[in-house]
Amino acid sequence: MKKKIIIGIVLIAIVVAAFILLTGGEQKPTVEFEKATVEKTTIQNSITATGTIEPVTSVTVGTQVSGIVSHLYVDYNSVVKKGQVIAELDKTNLTSELRTAQANLSSAQSSLNYEQANYNRYKTLYDKGLVSANDYESARLSYLRAKDQVVTSRQSVQRAQTNLGYATITSPIDGVVLSKSVEEGQTVAASFNTPELFTIAQDLTDMRVIADIDEADIGGVQEGQRVSFTVDAFPDDQFNGQVTQVRQQATTESNVVTYEVVISAPNNDLKLKPGLTANVTIYTLEKNDVLAVQSKALRFTPVEAILSEGQQIADVDAPTKVWTLEGNTFTAHAVQTGITNGMLTEITGGIAAGTEVFTGFSMSSVEEPAEGQAQNPFMPRPRNNRNNNNNNKQQSR
Repeated sequence: MKKKIIIGIVLIAIVVAAFILLTGGEQKPTVEFEKATVEKTTIQNSITATGTIEPVTSVTVGTQVSGIVSHLYVDYNSVVKKGQVIAELDKTNLTSELRTAQANLSSAQSSLNYEQANYNRYKTLYDKGLVSANDYESARLSYLRAKDQVVTSRQSVQRAQTNLGYATITSPIDGVVLSKSVEEGQTVAASFNTPELFTIAQDLTDMRVIADIDEADIGGVQEGQRVSFTVDAFPDDQFNGQVTQVRQQATTESNVVTYEVVISAPNNDLKLKPGLTANVTIYTLEKNDVLAVQSKALRFTPVEAILSEGQQIADVDAPTKVWTLEGNTFTAHAVQTGITNGMLTEITGGIAAGTEVFTGFSMSSVEEPAEGQAQNPFMPRPRNNRNNNNNNKQQSR
């Protein structure tokens, strides 16, 4: 701050010296001072960005089995409840697979019953020493294999039942259908990727904006900051929200680094629609009803060269100060400062509200000297005088 004050004094001295040189030192220039009032106001700073509006919670509904879409029970904008049936696939093949699995289970159970009875018989004979150990172990092994086959067949039945259940597609949440990707009769194949059938938004009254903030501005963005934004669909409306998340993952595109910032966007009147572009203003600095003054008042310092006759300077040794005129004396007031946005600076002490302080000055030009009076050769002459001289010469000719 001291360095800025010294630079300001030097610049003022240079301006005054140049002005005196141009006027030939014959008369002192007229100085007009600029003033500002110390008053309560709002200090704020903001950054702008663009973002996309989207639902806070949206779910993509797909299918884990392949088949033909036999029925669709919802369309775009349909309101659905959790567990509601929204589509069905053709169940012919899936039902057949279930029946086959059930038949295999029945056969495996029959084989198990036989092998168990055979094993019990061989065990009784082996205990009496009537059969060899090899025959007994063979019967025991067949029994264990039949038992494992029943477990495998039972799991096949369970898998077939699950796949048959997947053919009936239900909504996982309460919400509104945003998109529909299939039509009745269309075949969907669930091979490597799950086919997407619907996108359901949970609550369109609770939206959010995903804004891309430049790396030069992201340092000032914090959770809880106030945000205002507009959309092209309603250019006369201003929507409000706040920063709810600052994501750490950076995105680089065309050598431009941006970070995603999540902004809440209450949508009780349902004007905001998913996908709209939002023009966002994030208030990174905002303090209401604070005592403040124009920042250039802190850079003003009077010098002897701009004083009128009889005026004097009463300075104080302080890092930050403002100046007032008390009688014929320019008086410095040491002040304590708070936040600043470059244009305004908070005053936390040292001067009262309503005080007028100096912010700068300007010098008025010297008037053209009267006829016969010496004139500085470096000062430009008015154009109308040159025109009059030319007219006089033409008349004399």
